[in-house]
Amino acid sequence: MERRRILSQARQGNMTALVTLVRAEGSSYRRPGARVLITANGTYAGTISGGCLEGEVVRKAGWIARDGAAIERYSTLFDDTAEIPYGLGCGGVVDLLIEPAGTPEFTALLAAMEASLNGESAKVITWLPDPATGKTLRRLILGADRQILFASATLSPDKIECARDLEPGREYTGRFVEELRPPQRLIVLGAGEDARPLVSMAALLGWSVIVADGRAPLARPERFPEAERVVRLTTSNSVSALSIRADDAVVLMTHSYEQDRDLLAAVLPIAPRYLGVLGARHRSSLLVSEAAAIASLSVAECCERLYAPVGLDLGGDGPEAIALAVLAEAQACIQGKLGTSRRLSAIDVAEQIAQGGPSRYLQAQCALETAS
Repeated sequence: MERRRILSQARQGNMTALVTLVRAEGSSYRRPGARVLITANGTYAGTISGGCLEGEVVRKAGWIARDGAAIERYSTLFDDTAEIPYGLGCGGVVDLLIEPAGTPEFTALLAAMEASLNGESAKVITWLPDPATGKTLRRLILGADRQILFASATLSPDKIECARDLEPGREYTGRFVEELRPPQRLIVLGAGEDARPLVSMAALLGWSVIVADGRAPLARPERFPEAERVVRLTTSNSVSALSIRADDAVVLMTHSYEQDRDLLAAVLPIAPRYLGVLGARHRSSLLVSEAAAIASLSVAECCERLYAPVGLDLGGDGPEAIALAVLAEAQACIQGKLGTSRRLSAIDVAEQIAQGGPSRYLQAQCALETAS
């Protein structure tokens, strides 16, 4: 979302400077790669802190970068020092790269950010300015296949070649290396009322959201203005129209047993990084059992690939609370921070199936299906 806000601000012109957090020591609200784009009239897009630094940086950025890019160090510790001139008690020290707008390096970085929103990843290596040695900012941008998308005019072929294998996220003296990845994709299979807050919350995170459903009255773009696409599924296009990938997050919530079963059978072989199924344990167990047979997978394999009942057990009721629980689980799973989730096992599925078949779910009309 931040990247989109920055690019939206950039399209309006009148830019002064771009500020990038390139190093953090101790506690920091944002991680390296956070950015703020500043305009001549003092407005800005993006954040580099919890709000304690933006005012100071926006006020001084144009002056600091008047002769070219510079590094400024800010402390958010209580005890201020002459070397680190700014303390507000947040608990860390950050290095900020402040570069003027309008340079080839600035323009190339914004172009790479724009391309990342369209699904094109890039590695960005920035040689940081150092007035003590006379070094100025230089930048190299490599595409996903390591081709050169941009290189500063002063970069030698040897410098470029040595930089190809630098790893994003690692600290290097005098260089900042980052990867611009496309936004996380979320595929919401189901366009009922409870899908709407899930789509809205995911969009706030900056995720790229696709909504799909086989019911024409629900699968309408005007019902999901934050979604990138709303797809009407048919028997001919089904899941193939969505091009679901292994790095996607998928939530199955059509409230139609037949539609859920067929969609689950189609998605399970793809094994997306997060696959959540909305519904009670009994219903989900029956779905897994039937979908496993259709997909030629074992029940145990299916259980390892999905989260059901979907969402962290946060408590609360209603579509918004459910959406929060689902998105929290998906976010934690994607970031590798997931603790304990409610998940089915092959034993659970067998026990639930013994309690009865799917007849109670077949042809059942959910009130959400008729919502406009």
